[in-house]
Amino acid sequence: MESGILLVVIITVALALTFDVINGFHDAANSIATIVSTRVLSPRFAVMWAAFFNFIAMFIFAPKVANTIAKIIKIDQGDTAFLYVVLAGLLGAIIWDLITWWYGLPASSSHALLGGLVGAGLAYKGTSIINWEIVSKTAAFIPIAPLVGMLLGFIVMIGVIWLVHKWTPKRIDTTFRGGQLISAAMYSISHGANDAQKTMGIIVAILIAGKIHGFDSTTELSLSNVNTLWIILSCQVAMAAGTMMGGWKIVKTMGMKLTQLKPVHGFCAELAGSCSIFIATHLGIPISTTHTISGSIIGVGSVQNLAGINWETAIRIVAAWVLTIPAAGLVSALVFWAIQAFHCGF
Repeated sequence: MESGILLVVIITVALALTFDVINGFHDAANSIATIVSTRVLSPRFAVMWAAFFNFIAMFIFAPKVANTIAKIIKIDQGDTAFLYVVLAGLLGAIIWDLITWWYGLPASSSHALLGGLVGAGLAYKGTSIINWEIVSKTAAFIPIAPLVGMLLGFIVMIGVIWLVHKWTPKRIDTTFRGGQLISAAMYSISHGANDAQKTMGIIVAILIAGKIHGFDSTTELSLSNVNTLWIILSCQVAMAAGTMMGGWKIVKTMGMKLTQLKPVHGFCAELAGSCSIFIATHLGIPISTTHTISGSIIGVGSVQNLAGINWETAIRIVAAWVLTIPAAGLVSALVFWAIQAFHCGF
């Protein structure tokens, strides 16, 4: 392998892990917003709790989502231009994530990555390089994920109200403060399982395109595969490290501005959200954990008081969702064209 190509592979893998850190940082709010806003845990202990359960997700779920993401762009082994497509896609996703973080908007890192890869791919070879079946399946879950989260949040909240309607307020608060430790752990596992796998898939695709020894079109991620073990470990560590940093602006939006939450509400939202993501992860579908928990919070909050939802904040969140894929795609396309202008190798 040429030393120049190896350097691009290393840089692109490092950028993928950087995206994973930013993903954990940006999406920490998904795991801890409710448990912080209900004051069950302090922010410091909440991110530690979430980071630990983000990490252990790799021992629970098979990397089906990673294998899906690795196929978004059609790869010819040894097509070194693909490395620049991924490089541009990751940069576009990172830039959009940082913009939405700055404004406290819980946009989807997953959809930023999807938009980034598609935008860079289109800039390189047009529509022929995109695996539209995977893109359309992922895009279909943009509205489905929050709606499922909202429906499950509503159902779980109704069920819990029926179970505890004779309890005293103190007993309800005490019980669900403890319950939120469990539900937050479940949500953090689901977040680590679905989101960290996306970067794993990207790294496998990078190594195939770079013709790294031991990687070809038949390579699949597994803890028992010595060639891919380091990928799984590094992505889970990066995700956990990012979560440890926390994204406090988004925590404030998700847990405090969207609706008023008590421990029982936080428990129901996290339980509903985690169940939705567990199902998608089992099916190998890369969904937005951000969309899902937002929908769950709205579903829970609407049970007792539909007017209690801050619809202005909700509309801002939806606007960020709608813009994420095209915005990240545009930024990635511009980055790719800039790389192409200064690189004569493709």
